Amino acid sequence: MQDQTTSPLSTDAAQSLLQDLNDQQKAAASHGNGPLLIVAGAGTGKTTTLTHRVAWLIHSGVDPRRILLLTFTRRSAVEMLSRVSGCLQRMQRQAAASGSSGGGALSNAIWGGTFHAMASRLLRQHGRLIGLEPDFTVLDRSDSEDLLDIVRAELKLSTERRRFPLKQTCLSIYSRCINSRAKLQTVLEEVFPWCVDFEDELKQLFKGYVERKDRLNCLDYDDLLLFWNALVSDESGARAIRRQFDCVLVDEYQDTNLLQSEILQQLCPDGNGLTVVGDDAQSIYSFRAATVRNILDFPKQFPGTTTVLLEENYRSTQPVLDAANMVIAEATERHHKELWTARTNGIRPQVVSCRDEEEQSDFVIREILHHRDKGIDLKHQAVLFRASHHSLNLELLLAEQNIPFHKYGGLKFAEAAHIKDFLAFLRLADNPFDMVSALRILMLLPGIGRKRAMDLTDGLYESDGNFETWASWPTPSATKDIWPQFVGLLNQLAELKSGRNGESSVPIELDAVRKFFAPIVEEKYPNARERLLDLEQVVHISARYPNRTEFLTAITLDPPASTQDLAADPVLDEDYLVLSTIHSSKGLEWDSVFVLHAADGNIPSDMSTKDEQQIEEERRLFYVALSRAKDHLYVCHPQRYYRSERKSFRDDYSFSQLTRFLTPKARACFDWRLPDSDDVVSTLPPETLAPSEIKPLFNARDQAKSMWD
Repeated sequence: MQDQTTSPLSTDAAQSLLQDLNDQQKAAASHGNGPLLIVAGAGTGKTTTLTHRVAWLIHSGVDPRRILLLTFTRRSAVEMLSRVSGCLQRMQRQAAASGSSGGGALSNAIWGGTFHAMASRLLRQHGRLIGLEPDFTVLDRSDSEDLLDIVRAELKLSTERRRFPLKQTCLSIYSRCINSRAKLQTVLEEVFPWCVDFEDELKQLFKGYVERKDRLNCLDYDDLLLFWNALVSDESGARAIRRQFDCVLVDEYQDTNLLQSEILQQLCPDGNGLTVVGDDAQSIYSFRAATVRNILDFPKQFPGTTTVLLEENYRSTQPVLDAANMVIAEATERHHKELWTARTNGIRPQVVSCRDEEEQSDFVIREILHHRDKGIDLKHQAVLFRASHHSLNLELLLAEQNIPFHKYGGLKFAEAAHIKDFLAFLRLADNPFDMVSALRILMLLPGIGRKRAMDLTDGLYESDGNFETWASWPTPSATKDIWPQFVGLLNQLAELKSGRNGESSVPIELDAVRKFFAPIVEEKYPNARERLLDLEQVVHISARYPNRTEFLTAITLDPPASTQDLAADPVLDEDYLVLSTIHSSKGLEWDSVFVLHAADGNIPSDMSTKDEQQIEEERRLFYVALSRAKDHLYVCHPQRYYRSERKSFRDDYSFSQLTRFLTPKARACFDWRLPDSDDVVSTLPPETLAPSEIKPLFNARDQAKSMWD
């Protein structure tokens, strides 16, 4: 089916669209209709290639309304669609005599967003085919944990005699079963062995959790994918959705799980119109049930697949790429590629052999300031580590020396308690059966504890969600003054109709909540001023959405990244160092990168060495760290780890081994140095060299003799 507003590309138009791409990118962007796998190495222009492919499809005659673009963040989808618009507009300016700029409007018609957002949209459209009412509420992870906890308490599964898994663990187990398509017994044995004895109780809990979500007309994150898969697994549902799309494109395919793979196989059973892009060497999210098998086995799942390798890197120097290439070359299974760049000159990466963690921190700070003096801003430098606590020693020294830094991996904006409390008012008005939101806001009020809140919630459910039933409730003295105002607010929110006069009423609704909630924030939270500013920001954000359901769904599935007052005062300095776990660094790049604790037990983590698959993922994680660097790469190896932090026991230590991923072949791509010297000791660590090959820093015997001159 072709859009009547477009026509196939002329030769000149096609050339103008693809003129800035290299040969491999052109081949991927202009591929025909068969299944396409784009294996895009780090820094090889993955996003550029995918956006040009979308633009190529549109001006080859594909109706943009029949294109589904699936990403892992809303930001990625917005960026890609914006770049598609740019491609189309540039092509039209060059090729059309009229200079028409209609390409931007075409890209707006594309179905673009995260898997979960698209699942929500399709389920609201087709959910009745599988018995799902379209006005369902989406629970975020925290709300899902709270609902599980309520069910657990009702079933009396947690007792003083048996330490039942925490609500967070229970939800992780449930989510793992859903997304990995594995049985509970298998998940417990392989991932949560300390919970094996609770298999029967967990089955009972999960059954009760599913029943409660049905009763409350709620879906959690995992349900969105599970119900989408159920929809396309039914032939009538599959036909309804297949009729909507001619082309499906998936970004970051290495991060998909088995459930997402099943959905794609149902959407495109023969692979026609399906394009996936990713890098098996950057598959690092198995703890979220992602599996590298999806991208490795794609050609087997879709016979006739064309595989295009993107190998020209636009980020790093060749010496950095040589090191990363050699590390990933040891992988047991992969799509073979060799990254290269036109930036052939550059400084060889360095392995820095430190005496201990303190010397590692001293070196990193000294080298970072040295780079800053040479013109590299702090924000263009990053320190990466396997686990969040690996940076604690460095953070203390940075604070002592007044060096500002941002650490990635904290709470998201919508996970902050004051934001969740604020949104709970709107969630309850949108769905009076939302027990989690009801309990949350009721227990904010003075004089109401959990038991009273539960009684009120049960009464609301029995009255079919009529808030007037609360008006006659005998209120305790502490609640008496605020209660009529509270019930009146909920009635007002329930009566407000979104979309009045063609404008969103969500800001009006939220502003009413803000006025009621502000005194509670001032009483219950520290840093109240900053938190109240956060609430105002939420009101501003809500104006983008036509109704409260779309607003609540969007902010649940893809919340703003952060809020400034969660851990400390906002950083006011215009420049700051980046500290990040390696997982959080994926997709980013810096001029200088420092990798901490490159010792076995840290990289790879000692918790991830029980089987070959986990070790291989740790190798890919190390590869991701190395490939973030543009120009300067330092891998730090503390040789000693102390068993006690008490200074009186500084001799209680053990020696560490350099990470197993720096094999002799990989080490040949690094220079080796000591932290207190700018000189390179050798192109290889001493243990790999013959004594005659080591360049000494000085002659210690001569120094000892000189003492007696």
